[in-house]
Amino acid sequence: LARKEFYVAQAIQLVGAFLILIAYALAQLGVLSARGVPFLLLNLAGAIILAGSAYDEEQWGFLVLEVAWAAVSALGLLRRPAAPATA
Repeated sequence: LARKEFYVAQAIQLVGAFLILIAYALAQLGVLSARGVPFLLLNLAGAIILAGSAYDEEQWGFLVLEVAWAAVSALGLLRRPAAPATA
């Protein structure tokens, strides 16, 4: 059972890492804007997943990094200008 839990934890970490890496790669390729909602959402989701994993495994330095990453992404989403109203 412990081995299965290990593989599940690794799979979860990979999903979180790939979300962040995909966002970064697409921004570097000019497909996503680093201030755009898709980029920020991918980063936020990846950071939350990795933060949960870090907490579960008591990796406090990694947890601090991922909480900061998630907070910056969330602030980016909250500080976006409101969409203009359409009549």
